[in-house]
Amino acid sequence: MFKHVSVLLNESIEALDIKENGIYVDMTCGGAGHSSKILEKLTTGHLYSFDQDDYALTRSDERLKKISHNYTLIKSNFRNLKNKLNEYGVNKVDGILYDLGVSSFQLDMKERGFSYNEDAPLDMRMDQSQNLTAADIVNKYSYNDLVRILFSYGDEPNAKKIANAICKAREEKAINTTFELVEIIKKTLPQKVLKQKGHPAKLTFQALRIEVNDELKALQESLKQAIELLNVNGRIAVITFQPEEDKIVKHIFKEVSTNNLPLDLPLANIPEPDFVIINKKPILPSEEELVNNHRSHSAKLRILRKIK
Repeated sequence: MFKHVSVLLNESIEALDIKENGIYVDMTCGGAGHSSKILEKLTTGHLYSFDQDDYALTRSDERLKKISHNYTLIKSNFRNLKNKLNEYGVNKVDGILYDLGVSSFQLDMKERGFSYNEDAPLDMRMDQSQNLTAADIVNKYSYNDLVRILFSYGDEPNAKKIANAICKAREEKAINTTFELVEIIKKTLPQKVLKQKGHPAKLTFQALRIEVNDELKALQESLKQAIELLNVNGRIAVITFQPEEDKIVKHIFKEVSTNNLPLDLPLANIPEPDFVIINKKPILPSEEELVNNHRSHSAKLRILRKIK
């Protein structure tokens, strides 16, 4: 049984300002940590929880049914938000939560290939029914494409060196496991980098995971749909774990909460935006959480409310 510790749990639940009769969506059900807290606050309301992972949905169902039956689990990428909710006759909601990144159990189940600390097939698929795996990327992507994803999705300063090493290694034999890739990275990076805090393969694995699951494009598509679905006074709370995710959320929230009108328009004629950002600066984990849950270290929470 996996151990799942939800990040910024109390802060994100408070951010949603939950009404007991409201309609809420957990876009990243995972281990149902956030979903459980939302469901506990509902009486006549309903919770819809999305996840691509069959294991996550099974475990979440076991947990949620002990609380109440006012929930529906949806196996789908959250980029399909509107279509999936429409299937249940839902076209407006009161709150939407995103807890981005990889779930604890996906890291802890070594056969999933997400972790650089466990030897396993290079997989990293959140939806195991899809075809593209991390091994496909490592063995088939061009040098330029490898550099692009390592730099763009991992902020890897040694992207070119690592991409070049991967291309050379795969000429000898296919790179099929996590430890094979880790070894290539370790042999490539200079000693001063290897001695730095943090695993040398962390950024490469992050970049591969994002590419395998098309996470950034899916987030952009989903957030825009989420904004359209909100009722007045409804809220969206998003927990991000890496800079590109946070940049997307910050940009979209700013876009919908700002009036892009002519500068010479009289002040009396400037309408109030439909949305307001609740926290100008992201909410970060407390010192206590940082000590108790090492996976919370890069977490940021941003909140948007619809005001009219």
